[in-house]
Amino acid sequence: MMNKISQTLIVSASIVSVCAASSLAAVTKPSSPSPTLRVTPAPKTKGSPSPKTTPSPSPQPSSHPAATRPLPFHGLIAAVDLKAKTFSVGKEKARVFKVTNRTVLSKAGAAATMKDAVVNEEIRGSYWKMADGTLEAKTVKLGPKTDAEKAADEKAKARKKEKENATEMNAMPSVSPSASTSPKP
Repeated sequence: MMNKISQTLIVSASIVSVCAASSLAAVTKPSSPSPTLRVTPAPKTKGSPSPKTTPSPSPQPSSHPAATRPLPFHGLIAAVDLKAKTFSVGKEKARVFKVTNRTVLSKAGAAATMKDAVVNEEIRGSYWKMADGTLEAKTVKLGPKTDAEKAADEKAKARKKEKENATEMNAMPSVSPSASTSPKP
C-alpha cells in the first residue's frame, strides 16, 4: 500500500515540475518552440473509491407538444358536450376534440364560446395530438368561411399558380445565341 502511494506522489511531483518548467520556458522565450513531453498517468487502483453518480431522470414529455406543428381539421359537428368542453367532428369515424383555456374559438370573424357550437354546423381549425392520445383544439372556426377568408384563399391559390408557372418557365430549355439560325452580318 505504501508503495502505491509513493508511486502516485512521484508521478504527481513529476507532472507539476514538467508543467512549471514548460510555463517558465514559455514566459522567458516566447518565440522558441517548447519541447513536447509526454507524461502517462499512474494506473488506477481497484481499491480507490469512485464517486457514486445517479443517472439523471429522462425528460418527461410535456403535456403540450410545442415543438410539433398543429394539424388541420374540418367537417361538420356531430356532437357537442358543454360539460366536458368537447365536440365531435365526422360521422363514421368521429374525432373528439377537447377545448381548453388555450383554444381560440371564433365565429364569423368574432370571438365565440362553446355555447355557439351547434350540431351539423361547419367547423374547421387546428389541433395537437397529445401524448395520451387526446386531441386538443388549438383554433376553432365555427360556421362557413367569411367573404374575407374566401378572398384570402383565392389570393393564395393565385400566388401558388403564378409560382408554379414561373418554375415551369425556368425549367424550359432556352435557346442559346450561338445556336441561332439567323445569318451573321
